[in-house]
Amino acid sequence: MTDNYTGNVKPGGPADVRTLGGLTITKVAVDEQMSNNAYLLRCCDTGDQVLVDAAAEPTTLLPLVGDAGLTAVVTTHQHWDHHRALADVVAATGAQVVAGEPDADAITEQTGVPVDRRVTDGDTVAVGSCELEVIRVTGHTPGSICLLYRDPDGPPHLFTGDSLFPGGVGNTFGDNDAFATLIDDVETKIFDALPDDTWFYPGHGDDSTLGAERPHLAEWRARGW
Repeated sequence: MTDNYTGNVKPGGPADVRTLGGLTITKVAVDEQMSNNAYLLRCCDTGDQVLVDAAAEPTTLLPLVGDAGLTAVVTTHQHWDHHRALADVVAATGAQVVAGEPDADAITEQTGVPVDRRVTDGDTVAVGSCELEVIRVTGHTPGSICLLYRDPDGPPHLFTGDSLFPGGVGNTFGDNDAFATLIDDVETKIFDALPDDTWFYPGHGDDSTLGAERPHLAEWRARGW
């Protein structure tokens, strides 16, 4: 992993690109109000591409996709700000639509786009010869998913949607039970399972590593958000 990637992107600004041994990650922010992150993943061997969250602005996303097309669009969860460009991107590329099982119907209701593949813990999504492992993290929504790429040449890379951010887990909107489920899933399925040098990419804002956030887990649990 040799690059100057920071993950600091702004709507209207340039994308940031990270090149791993087998995978290229392009991060771009869309929509001035919501500042969502979208991630274009490209297999260095085959050129196949997968988009994580067609959040908004197809006029920004489709030029990044280019002539190589998309094999799939993965929607990390059902909230409206993460799939506003889904219909346009799928219409332009014919990509397969992937989402977490419990959120799939809501995504279709909101976008009019059928979910071709409903995934949960243990499923995988191919990016050419690379593989993303699906981790279901319940709480921010019932069917939120994270995507894990185990780089054979370096630390793991994790796309967390709105389930994990620098500084805390995702919003559970005052629902104590949902928070308890979310913090438990994040702790057991992510922090207990992955090393400190795991780099994670959230649905909004800057990236971080698990090592930077791990010392604060007890604090997050105690404060209840």
